[in-house]
Amino acid sequence: MTKKLEEKLSRVLQKPGVYLLKDAADKILYVGKAKRLRARLRSHFKPGNDEPYRHQVLMSKVRDLETIVTDTEVEALILEANFIREHKPRYNVNLKDDKSFPYIRVTHEPYPRVFITRKIIRDGSRYFGPYTDAGGIRQLMAAMRKIFPIRTCSLQIDVSSIAARRNQVCLNFHIGRCKGPCEGRIPAADYGEMIEQVVRFVRGKNDKLVKDLTARMHSLAQAEQFEEASLIRDELKGLVAFQNRQKVVDPELMDRDLLTVAVGEKLAVGVVFNVRDGKITNRRHFPLQTEAGVTRNEAVTALMKHYYLRTDFVPPEVLVAPAPDEIDFLTEWLSARREKGRKLRISIPQRGAKAQLMAMCTRNADLILSEMETQKAQAGPRISAAVTGLKDALVLEKLPMRIEAFDISNTQGTDSVASLVVFDNGRPRKSAYRHFNIKTVQGPDDFASMAEVLERRLTRLLNEEQALPDLILVDGGKGQLSAAYAVLKKLGLEDQPIIGLAKRLEEVFVPLVAEAQTIPKHSPALRLLQQLRDEAHRFAITHHRKRRSKRIISSALDGIAGVGPARRKALIETFGSVRGVREASVQALSEVPGVSPKLAESIKEKLD
Repeated sequence: MTKKLEEKLSRVLQKPGVYLLKDAADKILYVGKAKRLRARLRSHFKPGNDEPYRHQVLMSKVRDLETIVTDTEVEALILEANFIREHKPRYNVNLKDDKSFPYIRVTHEPYPRVFITRKIIRDGSRYFGPYTDAGGIRQLMAAMRKIFPIRTCSLQIDVSSIAARRNQVCLNFHIGRCKGPCEGRIPAADYGEMIEQVVRFVRGKNDKLVKDLTARMHSLAQAEQFEEASLIRDELKGLVAFQNRQKVVDPELMDRDLLTVAVGEKLAVGVVFNVRDGKITNRRHFPLQTEAGVTRNEAVTALMKHYYLRTDFVPPEVLVAPAPDEIDFLTEWLSARREKGRKLRISIPQRGAKAQLMAMCTRNADLILSEMETQKAQAGPRISAAVTGLKDALVLEKLPMRIEAFDISNTQGTDSVASLVVFDNGRPRKSAYRHFNIKTVQGPDDFASMAEVLERRLTRLLNEEQALPDLILVDGGKGQLSAAYAVLKKLGLEDQPIIGLAKRLEEVFVPLVAEAQTIPKHSPALRLLQQLRDEAHRFAITHHRKRRSKRIISSALDGIAGVGPARRKALIETFGSVRGVREASVQALSEVPGVSPKLAESIKEKLD
């Protein structure tokens, strides 16, 4: 431990709080909480003989620490969870891609809207989730819209908009899918009552909802309000049909959450079952980011913090396996989050119906982890359809994953350059692009220029023992291809796949075959070749223009006595171009640093 850390550690208070362990670059490596900060940190820096390897690696990188004091350990727990979510430290267990999980949002408006969102805005709206199954949440929303005639529009509806008649009812009102709040066809109180029914439905509290709706239907029927009673009857039919699809798994008909984790060598997953009124209403799984050596107890503790930090509803009982760390403080925190601070119980069931429920949850976690590990083992790079099509069209032995394309650019044989562009799996790899200045060819000879640049490229790859491309593309027809193939024969690379792409008819040629290859004009394979050819042409033209511009500037100013590289640069930067220098007055030229009035007159005379 460094002297700086020793001094900081000596000043840490024996109070509850959160600590951040950082590396030399001030990056947060680990976030923890403690009832007594100083004692907890000293245990980090003076570990025992049975210290886990993961902890050894962590502490070997720690160069700084920071502490935040809180009033209670429950406050520290919440702050710790928020820090982990925000900074995703490497040595904490993190929820993978947690920002992408969808929620159901009930807006805070006179006539609330209900919709799916991935963005949480704390404006008084209520959120339910997170949901990890996008298909499941859409099915839930579809069932909810069939049962409850709530609005689906995004109109701003309030007392003033209704009074001013700014909105009109839409088709949903006329087919009975909406109560018409935009025109005030339903009082805000009645609409709010229906939204509360929606909330109970989303939470899975369907038994109570059925009872309430049944009682209201009978009340309306007794009051001879038969039309409204029939509407509630239709809602009940839909609700009962949805309810019948849910299996009763808990004879106590209680609300519970079941949480467990499965931890592999490199992957981990957390699973949450929501049981409402004794029925499983939702199953969610969360991939976890962990380092090797994380225990199931650590992982399930992290899962509880992450999950309940993001969900609004906390049931009276949570079943977990295995036992989480800090169970007393988790109980205190979650109890405080329950409605009216009602007591919550965290249980680790060992036998009976609860243990059977927990075993089912654990089996699901193991199956999901096994599937994730299998997918990762089998996953390779996703092959582009264009690459696969090109292999078939050209009858290549292997997939052309890496393609190198060459093009030549010059102006009547001057400033000749070549370009090399590289595509990996059908996508540009711009870091591998290269320019070549043609050195041995005089005049406008594209064939010889192509041969020169290809020989230089392949010779370098061979000398450096680098892999050759899976396919070479030269811009041009039979002439360019023949010159390129002659280079391959010279280097003993006749088996190297190479093709030429002629511009006029987009014909593809291969060596030693007179006719063009048949590739459908609108196929992904041909579009890939065209993209390669066009990119090579663009890259060559860009380099050629820069080189030509530089030569023109140099030839115009270099012949003037007294104008060296520094003054030439100053003149071009001041006036923008040789033309700008030519059009400048002697007075303006003499104001350029390093240019005397006499030299300005000489420059003006020479350029004129």
